[in-house]
Amino acid sequence: MNIAGIDYGSKSAGTTVIAYLDNSMRLHFYQSEKKKDADQFIINCLKENKIDQVYIDAPLSLPGVYTDPKNFHNYFYREADKALRAMSPMFLGGLTARAMQLRSKLPSVEFKEVYPSALVDVIKIDRNLYKKQKEHIPTVISSLVAYIPSISFLLQANQLTASLNNWHQVDALLALISGYRHQKNNCIYYGNDYEGFIHI
Repeated sequence: MNIAGIDYGSKSAGTTVIAYLDNSMRLHFYQSEKKKDADQFIINCLKENKIDQVYIDAPLSLPGVYTDPKNFHNYFYREADKALRAMSPMFLGGLTARAMQLRSKLPSVEFKEVYPSALVDVIKIDRNLYKKQKEHIPTVISSLVAYIPSISFLLQANQLTASLNNWHQVDALLALISGYRHQKNNCIYYGNDYEGFIHI
Protein backbone atom coordinates (compact mmCIF):
# COMPACT_ATOMS: atom_id res chain seq x y z
CA MET A 1 0.00 0.00 0.00
CA ASN A 2 1.31 3.43 -0.99
CA ILE A 3 0.66 6.05 1.68
CA ALA A 4 1.06 9.83 1.81
CA GLY A 5 1.01 12.52 4.46
CA ILE A 6 -0.32 15.93 3.50
CA ASP A 7 0.23 19.30 5.11
CA TYR A 8 -2.85 21.06 3.71
CA GLY A 9 -2.54 24.77 3.04
CA SER A 10 -4.47 27.57 1.37
CA LYS A 11 -5.59 26.78 -2.14
CA SER A 12 -3.14 28.98 -4.04
CA ALA A 13 -0.48 29.85 -1.44
CA GLY A 14 2.02 27.19 -2.50
CA THR A 15 2.15 25.77 1.04
CA THR A 16 0.56 22.36 0.49
CA VAL A 17 3.10 19.53 0.73
CA ILE A 18 2.76 15.81 0.08
CA ALA A 19 5.20 13.37 1.69
CA TYR A 20 4.82 10.10 -0.16
CA LEU A 21 6.19 6.70 0.85
CA ASP A 22 6.35 4.18 -1.97
CA ASN A 23 6.35 0.39 -1.77
CA SER A 24 10.15 0.36 -1.70
CA MET A 25 10.12 2.60 1.40
CA ARG A 26 11.50 5.52 -0.56
CA LEU A 27 10.43 8.96 0.57
CA HIS A 28 9.31 11.64 -1.89
CA PHE A 29 8.22 15.24 -1.33
CA TYR A 30 6.00 17.31 -3.61
CA GLN A 31 5.00 20.93 -2.94
CA SER A 32 2.29 22.96 -4.64
CA GLU A 33 3.13 26.13 -6.56
CA LYS A 34 1.97 29.62 -5.71
CA LYS A 35 -1.10 30.84 -7.63
CA LYS A 36 -1.91 27.29 -8.71
CA ASP A 37 -4.75 25.05 -7.49
CA ALA A 38 -3.41 22.97 -4.58
CA ASP A 39 -6.41 20.63 -4.66
CA GLN A 40 -5.87 19.74 -8.31
CA PHE A 41 -2.17 19.33 -7.53
CA ILE A 42 -3.08 16.76 -4.84
CA ILE A 43 -5.50 14.91 -7.12
CA ASN A 44 -2.90 14.68 -9.88
CA CYS A 45 -0.14 13.56 -7.52
CA LEU A 46 -2.21 10.88 -5.81
CA LYS A 47 -3.41 9.45 -9.11
CA GLU A 48 0.01 9.55 -10.74
CA ASN A 49 1.65 7.74 -7.83
CA LYS A 50 -1.27 5.35 -7.23
CA ILE A 51 -1.54 6.32 -3.59
CA ASP A 52 -4.08 4.24 -1.68
CA GLN A 53 -4.22 5.98 1.69
CA VAL A 54 -3.84 9.63 2.67
CA TYR A 55 -3.20 11.10 6.10
CA ILE A 56 -4.16 14.75 5.91
CA ASP A 57 -3.72 17.62 8.35
CA ALA A 58 -7.24 19.01 7.91
CA PRO A 59 -10.71 18.33 9.34
CA LEU A 60 -12.66 15.72 7.40
CA SER A 61 -15.94 16.10 9.28
CA LEU A 62 -18.14 18.56 11.16
CA PRO A 63 -19.32 18.49 14.78
CA GLY A 64 -22.01 15.87 15.25
CA VAL A 65 -24.64 18.42 16.23
CA TYR A 66 -25.18 19.31 12.57
CA THR A 67 -26.45 15.84 11.69
CA ASP A 68 -27.51 14.44 15.07
CA PRO A 69 -28.63 17.28 17.37
CA LYS A 70 -30.27 14.89 19.83
CA ASN A 71 -26.96 13.30 20.80
CA PHE A 72 -24.48 16.13 20.15
CA HIS A 73 -24.64 19.70 21.41
CA ASN A 74 -21.36 21.43 20.55
CA TYR A 75 -21.63 23.63 17.46
CA PHE A 76 -17.91 24.38 17.28
CA TYR A 77 -15.85 21.35 18.30
CA ARG A 78 -15.86 17.62 17.75
CA GLU A 79 -14.83 15.28 20.55
CA ALA A 80 -11.39 14.87 18.96
CA ASP A 81 -10.87 18.64 18.71
CA LYS A 82 -11.64 19.10 22.38
CA ALA A 83 -9.32 16.27 23.44
CA LEU A 84 -6.42 17.64 21.40
CA ARG A 85 -7.23 21.35 21.82
CA ALA A 86 -7.29 21.60 18.04
CA MET A 87 -8.89 24.35 15.99
CA SER A 88 -12.59 24.08 15.33
CA PRO A 89 -13.52 22.75 11.86
CA MET A 90 -15.99 25.62 11.79
CA PHE A 91 -13.25 28.20 12.42
CA LEU A 92 -11.20 26.69 9.60
CA GLY A 93 -14.27 26.94 7.38
CA GLY A 94 -13.17 26.86 3.77
CA LEU A 95 -10.22 24.58 4.45
CA THR A 96 -12.54 22.04 6.08
CA ALA A 97 -14.95 22.23 3.13
CA ARG A 98 -12.11 21.80 0.65
CA ALA A 99 -10.73 18.76 2.47
CA MET A 100 -14.14 17.09 2.59
CA GLN A 101 -14.70 17.87 -1.10
CA LEU A 102 -11.25 16.54 -1.98
CA ARG A 103 -12.05 13.24 -0.31
CA SER A 104 -15.34 13.01 -2.24
CA LYS A 105 -13.48 13.48 -5.53
CA LEU A 106 -11.17 10.54 -4.80
CA PRO A 107 -13.48 7.70 -3.74
CA SER A 108 -10.82 5.05 -4.33
CA VAL A 109 -8.43 6.70 -1.84
CA GLU A 110 -8.92 6.25 1.90
CA PHE A 111 -8.51 9.51 3.82
CA LYS A 112 -7.57 9.71 7.51
CA GLU A 113 -7.28 12.87 9.57
CA VAL A 114 -4.05 13.61 11.44
CA TYR A 115 -2.71 16.44 13.58
CA PRO A 116 1.10 16.87 13.32
CA SER A 117 1.26 19.29 16.23
CA ALA A 118 -0.05 16.59 18.58
CA LEU A 119 2.53 14.08 17.30
CA VAL A 120 5.21 16.63 18.15
CA ASP A 121 4.09 16.39 21.78
CA VAL A 122 4.05 12.58 21.69
CA ILE A 123 7.60 12.55 20.37
CA LYS A 124 8.48 15.29 22.88
CA ILE A 125 10.04 17.64 20.35
CA ASP A 126 11.01 20.95 21.95
CA ARG A 127 8.23 23.46 21.30
CA ASN A 128 10.86 26.21 21.35
CA LEU A 129 12.26 24.67 18.17
CA TYR A 130 9.21 23.38 16.29
CA LYS A 131 8.00 25.84 13.66
CA LYS A 132 10.43 28.49 14.82
CA GLN A 133 13.53 29.42 12.85
CA LYS A 134 14.31 27.38 9.76
CA GLU A 135 17.70 26.56 11.27
CA HIS A 136 15.96 24.31 13.82
CA ILE A 137 14.70 21.86 11.16
CA PRO A 138 17.77 19.55 11.38
CA THR A 139 17.37 19.27 15.16
CA VAL A 140 13.70 18.36 14.81
CA ILE A 141 14.54 15.77 12.14
CA SER A 142 17.15 14.27 14.47
CA SER A 143 14.49 13.99 17.17
CA LEU A 144 12.23 12.12 14.76
CA VAL A 145 15.00 9.71 13.82
CA ALA A 146 15.88 9.09 17.47
CA TYR A 147 12.25 8.50 18.45
CA ILE A 148 11.30 6.15 15.60
CA PRO A 149 14.52 4.41 14.49
CA SER A 150 12.58 1.42 13.16
CA ILE A 151 11.26 3.44 10.22
CA SER A 152 13.87 2.74 7.59
CA PHE A 153 13.19 5.83 5.49
CA LEU A 154 14.08 8.03 8.47
CA LEU A 155 17.48 6.45 9.00
CA GLN A 156 18.99 8.68 6.33
CA ALA A 157 18.90 11.68 8.65
CA ASN A 158 21.50 13.69 6.74
CA GLN A 159 19.71 13.18 3.44
CA LEU A 160 16.39 14.14 4.99
CA THR A 161 17.82 17.27 6.56
CA ALA A 162 19.28 18.32 3.22
CA SER A 163 15.98 17.79 1.40
CA LEU A 164 13.68 19.59 3.86
CA ASN A 165 13.81 23.37 3.75
CA ASN A 166 10.51 24.54 5.25
CA TRP A 167 8.12 23.65 8.07
CA HIS A 168 5.33 22.65 5.68
CA GLN A 169 7.55 19.79 4.53
CA VAL A 170 8.25 18.82 8.15
CA ASP A 171 4.51 18.77 8.89
CA ALA A 172 3.88 16.61 5.82
CA LEU A 173 6.52 14.20 7.13
CA LEU A 174 4.86 14.21 10.57
CA ALA A 175 1.52 13.46 8.90
CA LEU A 176 3.16 10.56 7.08
CA ILE A 177 4.66 9.27 10.32
CA SER A 178 1.18 9.27 11.90
CA GLY A 179 0.06 7.29 8.87
CA TYR A 180 2.93 4.84 9.27
CA ARG A 181 2.03 4.46 12.96
CA HIS A 182 -1.57 3.75 11.92
CA GLN A 183 -0.43 1.14 9.41
CA LYS A 184 1.56 -0.58 12.15
CA ASN A 185 -1.31 -0.34 14.69
CA ASN A 186 0.74 2.00 16.87
CA CYS A 187 -1.19 5.24 16.55
CA ILE A 188 -3.38 6.93 19.15
CA TYR A 189 -7.02 7.67 18.26
CA TYR A 190 -9.05 10.66 19.39
CA GLY A 191 -12.74 11.12 18.62
CA ASN A 192 -15.70 8.80 18.12
CA ASP A 193 -17.29 6.64 15.44
CA TYR A 194 -19.91 9.23 14.51
CA GLU A 195 -17.78 12.35 14.14
CA GLY A 196 -14.64 10.55 13.07
CA PHE A 197 -11.15 10.16 14.51
CA ILE A 198 -7.89 12.05 14.48
CA HIS A 199 -4.92 9.69 14.19
CA ILE A 200 -1.72 10.57 16.03
